[in-house]
Amino acid sequence: FFFSRPRSRRTTMGKYVQAQRKGKSPIFKSHTRTRKGAVKLRAIDYAERRGYVRGVVKEILHDPGRGAPVAKIQFLNAYRFKRDTELMVATEGMYTGQFVYCGKKATLNIGNVLPLKQVPEGTIVCNVEAKVGDRGAFARGSGCFAVVISHDEEKGTTRLRLPSGGKKTVSSKVRAQIGVVAGGGRTDKPMLKAGRAYHKYAVKRNSWPKMRGVAKNPVEHPFGGGNHQHIGRPSTVSQAAPSGRKVGLIGARRTGRLRGVKKLGQDKD
Repeated sequence: FFFSRPRSRRTTMGKYVQAQRKGKSPIFKSHTRTRKGAVKLRAIDYAERRGYVRGVVKEILHDPGRGAPVAKIQFLNAYRFKRDTELMVATEGMYTGQFVYCGKKATLNIGNVLPLKQVPEGTIVCNVEAKVGDRGAFARGSGCFAVVISHDEEKGTTRLRLPSGGKKTVSSKVRAQIGVVAGGGRTDKPMLKAGRAYHKYAVKRNSWPKMRGVAKNPVEHPFGGGNHQHIGRPSTVSQAAPSGRKVGLIGARRTGRLRGVKKLGQDKD
């Protein structure tokens, strides 16, 4: 009798590309064990809406995996006999023992938290909320700041220039810290050796070293293989491509940089 070898159940070829593995694999999770905690503004309350609350900077800490230092600020609880400790972005010039004021009637000093409608045009702010009460979304990285461009009192909105150079319109009721995030100029110093990059990313997540697609085998990446390192196909790829093919410049016409004279609404003003 002639017996044929049973066919393998798996008939698909190739491996999952690394971008696909990053979605579900626990290998690429962020390393959070030594982190100090989430950095946020105070939860908004009656005192901040109407007047101000005073806190004191207890400590300025290094947060592993974050380029900017964080400040541990202690406030008296308005409703119970206890103190509330908040982790907030440390602004340049902040020191331990400094009083920090949060609220509508706080003064315009470094480290204080005010609603944008109380802040004059041209002020440098950081840790700005995107929506009222979300406790900080924009300009939170080391050395980052946003600039208040203008207020529209009829609409109740404020226009900001973000660290990316883009402009954004937000509600005038959102809060922001005054000043620049501490730890600026961090990227000016060169890494010089691979060991420093290793330790930098060891406390962040598994994202280093990065291997180029053309340096891989054809089984591992659409750009892999060939006798010379070359892509051998267009580097642009459709947004509708299946996930194993979606590498390179994804949806380039829609998502690329704007070139030429085409004006956007946000650029006119």
